Parts: sequence; C-alpha cells; structure tokens
Amino acid sequence: MSQFVDECSIHVKGGDGGAGAVSFRREAHTPKGGPDGGDGGSGGDVWLVADHNVSSLIAFKDHPHRAAGSGTHGKGKGRHGHRGEDLVVPVPIGTQVKERDGTVLADLVNQGDRFLAAEGGRGGRGNARFLSNRRRAPAFAEQGEVGEERWLRLELKLMADVALVGFPSVGKSTLISVISAAKPKIADYPFTTLEPHLGVVRLDDDTEFVVADLPGLIEGAAEGRGLGHRFLRHVERARVLVVLVDLSPLAEHSPADQERILLRELAAYEPQLLERPRLVVGSRADLATPDVAFDGHRIAAVTGEGIPKLVGMMAELVREARAAEPEPEAFVIHRPAPEGFRIERDEYGDWHVIGRQATRAVALSDLTQPEAMDEAQRRLKALGVDKALARAGAQPGDTVHIGKLSFDYQED
Repeated sequence: MSQFVDECSIHVKGGDGGAGAVSFRREAHTPKGGPDGGDGGSGGDVWLVADHNVSSLIAFKDHPHRAAGSGTHGKGKGRHGHRGEDLVVPVPIGTQVKERDGTVLADLVNQGDRFLAAEGGRGGRGNARFLSNRRRAPAFAEQGEVGEERWLRLELKLMADVALVGFPSVGKSTLISVISAAKPKIADYPFTTLEPHLGVVRLDDDTEFVVADLPGLIEGAAEGRGLGHRFLRHVERARVLVVLVDLSPLAEHSPADQERILLRELAAYEPQLLERPRLVVGSRADLATPDVAFDGHRIAAVTGEGIPKLVGMMAELVREARAAEPEPEAFVIHRPAPEGFRIERDEYGDWHVIGRQATRAVALSDLTQPEAMDEAQRRLKALGVDKALARAGAQPGDTVHIGKLSFDYQED
C-alpha cells in the first residue's frame, strides 16, 4: 500500500463561540441590581503549519476532518466563558492550500509558515456590555458565532535540492539507493517508481543535500499522459535538475533523442524549468555498446562507475544555487482578508444578506425585545445594509433574510 500522498482534500471547522449571558445582580440589599452577564469565549482557530517532520499528506487520506475547540458560554456575576483551543495541523513543507475550484490561497514553503484555514466564531457579549445611560436594564445578549467551516484542497510540491529526471527504468531508483540512505522499490520494468522518494546525501565536508527520485517521465506528460502533472509538479521547486538518459541497448530512443524529449516536456509544463542548473548524465553505462553516441558524464549505479564524480558535481551546483537564493526573513502567516457582506436574491424574490459581519449584527439572544431589535437595526445601518438593499432594488414589503432573522423590508 502506498505510504506517500501528495494531494488530498481536508475539511476544517473553527470552534463555535460561546453565548453571552443575560443576568442581573440579585443580592440581599440590591434586589434590582444592574446587568452582570459575562461574555462567551471565542472558538478556536484551525491553522495549517509547515513542518519539516511531516513528509506526506497521508494523514488526511482516510481522516480528512479537523476541528478546533468551541468556546464556553458566559455566566452571571461577570464570569466569562473560556476560549476554545486552537488546532495546529502540521503539513509538509511545500504544501499549497487551494480552494476546491483550484484558487491558490497559500503556499507554505518555509518551516513554520502558517495559514488560517478556519477562523473560530467570536464569543457573544453578555448583557452587561449593553448597559448605557439610555438602556439601564438590557435583557438581551449576543449569541455565540458559528465557526468557519469549509473544504480545502492540499497539494504537495516536494522541496528537493536535486530532482532526477528521466524515462521509466533509466536507473533513477538505483542511483538514489546508492548515493543516499533511501530504499526505493527497484525492479526492471517500467514505472517501478509510482511515488516520489527523497534521499539525503551527506559528504565528508558536512555538505548535505536532498535528492528526489521521481516517477519516470514519458512523452506527452505535460498533457497529462502517464503520471503527467503529478510527476511534473514535484520538479517545480528543485534547485538542480539531473537529466538521466539511458545508454543501454534496451532504450527506445537514442541518448540525444531522450534528452530532447525530456527537455521538451519540461518546457511544455513550465518554461522556466529550463533555466535551472542541470546535468545531463548517461545512465547504465555498464550495458552500453561501444558505438553509443554520448559525450557527457557516464555512470553505472550498479558497479559504482562515475558515482563519486557525479555526487561532487551535484553538490557544487546545489551550493551555487543556494548561494544565489535570498534568505527568508521569517516564517509567513497567511490570513484571509476579512469578508464584508453581499446582497443576493433567490428564485422566490426574497433578499438574502450574506456575510459574517451582517450575521453577527443580528446574532442577539432575544430579538423580540424592542431594545434588542433597536440594537440590531443600529448595527445594520452602521454596516450600510439598508443602503445596499436599496441599491439592489428592494421594495417595501419584500422579505429580507439575515442569518436566522427574516423581516419585511421598509425604506426607513
């Protein structure tokens, strides 16, 4: 069974906020004391965080749901509810977070980069918060807000220093097993490598770099043939490309044609890949006939021929590529931009005001209270909902829905 997953869906749910309390002081000498309802605690957030200790998205394959803790309700005597616990979800470095339609929301490319995947609901304010000179005994409080909930798409693009590029069975898996501690599955038939393998190469001078053994590329991969884009996606972030061409008589194409086809597929997928530092290496030299035409560096991973020199060439290109990159100043925190509200009309002619700000404005515990309805109207007017409905064409008597509240529209 495959232990590497590089794309998946994940369902995230922020914690719900606790409700504010409606309470009044009732003591021996103050039978009609003022309001003392405490605030509800806010729900926890769900964060996706890039972690170098995670190498695959397999944890989400069969268990895609992740939810943060909910806040608790406020109580009397000014006691506030506890905030729900945030949920930190580790993902591999190189994970892209996308909407289900493919829109990229965040790219977590450095250790510690984080994305706010689902925001927790805000805790409701208790009735003590609504005390004023005009309103001496508010008998309402805010409801807790429901936490954000959505499906996201995660796609992993491996962060390797060197990517081995070549046709199936060109010897990539054998090479990575020789130069690193990786133990990929190796056999003499096409598409042995159906999932990427990473190997860490360590030299005597403490140089260390990561090599990715990727599934074999075939002609037409840029259009999706074979493993197609699932393979090419992992090439995008490699600092150095090592193009392996098969020198054995078993190869379907000549070394020159193999190189031409491979580079053409890379260019068709992402033209900038051809600007990366690269080595073209002849593989399986131990099987090559004397008349094979190839002037580059030759290796035979089985016998060790040319391997030490190839590792040195890789290390030099990796050092140069790393030196040319700017150092990241710090990890990045991605927070979605705050959403306003929008007006939509349904097939029955009713108007819907959609958006967390508008829903939050009417999330009061008892809208049958005149003071509570006055507060809701004040908030909606401050947001500009009345003007937005008028611009949209709402007419007196039309039904308007905001969250769980429905009412007949009036111009004033």
